[in-house]
Amino acid sequence: MPLVAQVNLPGNQMTDYSKKRTLSSQRIGGFTLIEVLVALVIMSVGMLGIAGLYVHSMQAGRTSILHHNAVTLAGDVADRIRANPTAAAAYVAPGADNNCILGGIDCTPAEMAANDIFLWDQQAVDTLPTGTITIVFDNGVFPPEYEITVAWEEPGEVLDYVITIPVFGI
Repeated sequence: MPLVAQVNLPGNQMTDYSKKRTLSSQRIGGFTLIEVLVALVIMSVGMLGIAGLYVHSMQAGRTSILHHNAVTLAGDVADRIRANPTAAAAYVAPGADNNCILGGIDCTPAEMAANDIFLWDQQAVDTLPTGTITIVFDNGVFPPEYEITVAWEEPGEVLDYVITIPVFGI
């Protein structure tokens, strides 16, 4: 604690010598305008970085959801092919709405395959942007194989998911 000297001056005035300072030794507190502007620029750059990360995470989340939909759809295609192994090359033909599932109609394996393809195409369009399903049947190997490709578009690129399944019982 500083010592303060008090002196009696004429006129009965008391003066505090610790408060007497020269003008050159006084420091004005606070921030200058340049300091505030520099801090604002630094914060703006940081906020832009955070916004960029947010946009990137949203895009990655969307891609993840679409990839999940493609894997689920390809799994459904594979399960239906395995459930109808006698249809063989009929899964390469175009689809048709034969009403095999909801109509209670007794369909042939080829009609069921056409109905499956019709349903897959609808699901691909509903769950994937410009989604398509392509099936390639290879009867030259044992057991015969199906190559299932599910493709869709992302901004700036076309993505796909491919699985190959062997099917016994053909």
